[in-house]
Amino acid sequence: MTFERRTATEGVELREEGDTMTAIGYASVFNRLSQNLGGFVERVAPNTFAKTIQESDVRGLFNHDANLVLGRSKSGTLRMQEDEKGLRYEIDLPNTTLGRDLAALLQRGDVSGSSFGFQTISDNWGTTDDGYPLRTLTEVRLRDLGPVLFPAYEASEASLRSLAEDRSIDLQILVDAAERNDLRSVLDPQEEEDETEPSETHSVVKRSWGIR
Repeated sequence: MTFERRTATEGVELREEGDTMTAIGYASVFNRLSQNLGGFVERVAPNTFAKTIQESDVRGLFNHDANLVLGRSKSGTLRMQEDEKGLRYEIDLPNTTLGRDLAALLQRGDVSGSSFGFQTISDNWGTTDDGYPLRTLTEVRLRDLGPVLFPAYEASEASLRSLAEDRSIDLQILVDAAERNDLRSVLDPQEEEDETEPSETHSVVKRSWGIR
């Protein structure tokens, strides 16, 4: 099963208590529409993380890099909870060069985003009010989360595979349509070509988002 990544730009705070420096942020915010992910948008439903934060041994990483370990839920140095806003996390930064450097970057405001890596357990597909394809994540298995330097808005073949199964459409057709930012024409072939383009919230992302 392929891992996906999503980013929240809520900001990351640094809390200092004695010798302990803790990074605090939101890896995901509920019910907020994502940027255009290549022909569709996405949101995360409440309780999406409820099971995984109880069962999964999640790593706290910087920039999703397994060589840049900040904490781990099994050891208690990474703590997660769902609240009304989203998935909140706290990572007690290690007293290492990485931990001290990241603390300095957080203090300066140079690092301000968070991200989570996951496998989809369940999702569903619908449309936004203006008819744009909408994926809603309802349960995931977390692999890692933590601060990131560059927010990433990436579609993945895994999300399109979910859509292919949901709509009984060949996966490669969806991949090709996503590359053209033209999923709607595949999902609704009767749609008029001159129909109003998606709002700025769903603004077109150039091919830099990539299918992987």
